[in-house]
Amino acid sequence: MVGASLLGATGCDLTERIRSTPPRGEPGTNVVLMIIDSLRKDHIGAYGNDRIRTPNLDALARDSLRFTRAYPESIPTICARRAIHTGKRTWPFRDWDPPEGETVMLQGWQPIPNEQTTLAEMMRAVGYGTYFVTDNLQQYKPSYNFHRGFDAFDFFRGQTTDRYRPIWTCPPADIQRTLISDATSSTGGLPYFRQYFANVADRQTEEDWFAPQVFTRASEVLETVSEGGPFFLTVDVYDPHEPWDPPEEYANLYSDGYDGLEPFAPVYGPSDYLTEEQLKRMNALYAGETTMMDRWLGRFMDKMEELNLFENTLLLLLSDHGILLGEHGVVGKPHSALYPGLIDIPFLIRHPEGKGAGETSDHYASTHDVVPTILGFLGLDRPEQVEGQDLSVFFDGGEPEARDHFTLGYDDHVWTRDDRYVRFGRNDGTEAKLFDIQADPEFENDLAGQRPDVAKRMFDDYVLGDAGGPLPRY
Repeated sequence: MVGASLLGATGCDLTERIRSTPPRGEPGTNVVLMIIDSLRKDHIGAYGNDRIRTPNLDALARDSLRFTRAYPESIPTICARRAIHTGKRTWPFRDWDPPEGETVMLQGWQPIPNEQTTLAEMMRAVGYGTYFVTDNLQQYKPSYNFHRGFDAFDFFRGQTTDRYRPIWTCPPADIQRTLISDATSSTGGLPYFRQYFANVADRQTEEDWFAPQVFTRASEVLETVSEGGPFFLTVDVYDPHEPWDPPEEYANLYSDGYDGLEPFAPVYGPSDYLTEEQLKRMNALYAGETTMMDRWLGRFMDKMEELNLFENTLLLLLSDHGILLGEHGVVGKPHSALYPGLIDIPFLIRHPEGKGAGETSDHYASTHDVVPTILGFLGLDRPEQVEGQDLSVFFDGGEPEARDHFTLGYDDHVWTRDDRYVRFGRNDGTEAKLFDIQADPEFENDLAGQRPDVAKRMFDDYVLGDAGGPLPRY
């Protein structure tokens, strides 16, 4: 199996381990938290896309309170998850301390600080069984600690550059069919693809892809934990993160007659290295990966329904960020291109009694709101570290404290918005871009040169104001 567990476990082994450590609490409301990596909001039917097939996300959205202006408080992968797991803002990346041996040098990219308590630890302290299933390689690096507080966890190996199998076992045919425009080790480069294709060389059926494996294992966990309770289950799915190499049937849903090298992953930055047809194919591959992930999400939701868990389970689903697929001449996740395709995220909360089903909110919801929302819904006290807002108050007719603007960080760049403008640029205030999103929703006309007063005001009042002073320099 490509996704072998770090526990050395099969699904049966994991469920046996869960049975050996039953939760201590009385039966009550369960919590399922689903994190979908790199999922663009505008690729979901419920958010207005009428081309890409996401029937299960759409069904969940119909039963949920859907946030239309949700943003991560910081990105990318690890930064966003630190906020999700602790309820504490990661930005403005003070005291950034990457562990020895880390190769990703992005501000805020580090383990959860030991003095911070994780949501799983909070839930376990009040008697919940806590379980975690993921294929996100960044979280199971040797020096990382995102499994803290989970009674049982399963990490599927082999995504992207996970050093899971010897790189020389990469099948040459996979490299020969792949568009590689960068010989370095960066995303989309030759070593990147050699490691990935070595990792997945044994795949044979759709069930061997990563999203199917994660949702299948999570369904097995549901079978076991539904016997007792209460439980807190986090399901963190890396797809549709690149590389996008779904089974051909999915790619062909959105691409006809392509017969060239496959652009399975972008080289972050300008898209001009791609032909028009290659860029279209890249979009089709991402869409196909999204549809495959959605199908297996549906299998997981079917299992919840089969076990009658929807009636006593609070369910949250969100992403950490999106990815650019040619908009503004950019592909990937460069931190200087904070356009909607990268920073707009889906955020859904399904109430076990159906409250808020089909309703929307334009409140600025974010990743650090997950912890206070779950604690607030369950009537649990929040630790002093928690900085986010309790979004569950919407279900009983209340509203969180109003946010008249929002700010997020990505490495040495910052983004902020209010109801009129979006501004982003370097965190020293330079290289600003400014867009009037009421008059220019497609972000085509940069006004920073024409309205420097607005750009400066947003930086001084929003960015520095939210940071509580000058930003750190590294």
